Amino acid sequence: MTAQEVLAELKTLGSEQTKKTFLRHGAKEPFFGVKVGDLKTIQKRIKKNHALALELYDSGNSDAMYLSALISDPAKMTKANLRKWAKGAYWYMLSCYTVPWVASESPHGREMALEWMDSDTEQIAAAGWSTYGCLVAIKPDADLDLPEIEKLLARVKAEIGSAPNRARASMVHFIIAVGGYVAALTAKAKATAKAIGKVDVDVGDTSCKIPDAVEYIAKIEKMGRVGKKRKTAMC
Repeated sequence: MTAQEVLAELKTLGSEQTKKTFLRHGAKEPFFGVKVGDLKTIQKRIKKNHALALELYDSGNSDAMYLSALISDPAKMTKANLRKWAKGAYWYMLSCYTVPWVASESPHGREMALEWMDSDTEQIAAAGWSTYGCLVAIKPDADLDLPEIEKLLARVKAEIGSAPNRARASMVHFIIAVGGYVAALTAKAKATAKAIGKVDVDVGDTSCKIPDAVEYIAKIEKMGRVGKKRKTAMC
């Protein structure tokens, strides 16, 4: 399929209700409001097409940009590609999911995560914390820098109060990821979660809430899933 063919199909799948919901959360025109389930149906048909993924992301259409991550080949992503994607990720569906998924599975995940965390741009900073959260979820502990992750937990504790809105949300999810996927640091993550308490984030819709990290990690422990890694960051 060509990018134009994909966009034409996305247009037919758009829902006004989904579009209204996404608009409340930060999406902007142009986009059609395609449900993630429908995007995954297209993904199954296309499978992997990295060139098409790059073209779809460049379209600026949020639906197409989300789909681009699902059909991309992260191994082929360059640092320039990733920086361009992060810069274009203007709302959380892109900055906290699309870009981090691809970045974390690329050869440059850790480097990009640390670089983006320092950004003054809210969505780029959010992408940084989300990317590192994806890294701890998919990489064996032996391939992670545990002392660095401990320092990042301390950084969250020190900076979350003054961090921009979506970065705060990504920081909370980072704590949960560390607590859930890195058994050696579960206690440290729980202590960090208790120290910061409940974090307020404006999510643009009262039906969505940022989880309580203490409670979420406790649920993971209760299910006996601490330390069980994911095969892929994408979902």
